[in-house]
Amino acid sequence: MRPLTHTSAKQLVPVANKPVLYYGLEAIREAGITSVGIITGDTGAEVREAVGDGSRFGLEVTYIPQRAPLGLAHCVLIAQEFLGDEPFVMYLGDNFLIGGISDLVGAFRQGGYDAQVLLTKVAEPQFYGVAELGDTGEIVGLQEKPAVPRSDLAVVGVYSFSPAIHEAVRAIRPSARGELEITDAIQWLIDNGRAVHSHMVTGYWKDTGRLQDLLECNRMVLESVEPDNRGTVDGLSEITGRVVIEPGAVVENSVLRGPIVVGADAKIQSSYVGPFTSIGPRCVVQDTEVEYSIVLDDSSVHGVSRLAHSLIGRNVEVTRAEGTPNTYGLMVGDHSRIQVRA
Repeated sequence: MRPLTHTSAKQLVPVANKPVLYYGLEAIREAGITSVGIITGDTGAEVREAVGDGSRFGLEVTYIPQRAPLGLAHCVLIAQEFLGDEPFVMYLGDNFLIGGISDLVGAFRQGGYDAQVLLTKVAEPQFYGVAELGDTGEIVGLQEKPAVPRSDLAVVGVYSFSPAIHEAVRAIRPSARGELEITDAIQWLIDNGRAVHSHMVTGYWKDTGRLQDLLECNRMVLESVEPDNRGTVDGLSEITGRVVIEPGAVVENSVLRGPIVVGADAKIQSSYVGPFTSIGPRCVVQDTEVEYSIVLDDSSVHGVSRLAHSLIGRNVEVTRAEGTPNTYGLMVGDHSRIQVRA
């Protein structure tokens, strides 16, 4: 996600104009969990500002600073005082899971396991933690981003643990990349005879660490939006399909073909905005064609003949230069200015 993540927490990049992190917090609340500890690093101030005390989500949030990115098992280690002797769910903030975690939490409570790990089949398991299963669904081995995966079952970034995990994270040592790996801690539980079970994901899951994954999540959410026009649309504009226009937004002499979301106080003028596009609050899109893209808050796109499969950061200006028309795919960091030939 670089360069975008040089200036912003990737967990706060929006999908359908709502930060990825918010979807996780809502899933936690819907599973009946109300006490949440958020591990923060360099972007801690930004996360605190976005989440606050958690009351908007029906949660009580405690912030736990991590001095350096020392691994997921290290997160458990530094959170032990907050967690106490209670079972808990660990939810990675950049994971996107449609369908929630209520089934996972219910199965864990009923099963009496020491750890329960969500799994899903993936096409490229070498980019994920990978699990091997026994005959009854128990996890018999884990690999972290292996060069030669032993299965196609990726570990989803949502885990349930009993207090036994605290002994495990204290027992393991840093990996070759200098981190305390949660996969090593789970493997320790397995090696020491603890009950570690798998739970297959039946819905949609993505780790939003790559541009194409984020755009796909945006598409999935937009598929389910209901039309809602709370802005201003003039008589020269054409609105088709599931289009959400938030308060204060203005659409003039433009074609909008859903599913799309247009953020509050945005302006769409003499443009085409095509399917699976999210336009953030206070953006300006003028004399432009854009589809299958995400444009973040306070950015502007002027005179670009076709923009697709793109992620535009906050406070970005994209303008036209002289030349032959092309389709451009961009991932642009915050506070940038780009000229393209269009």
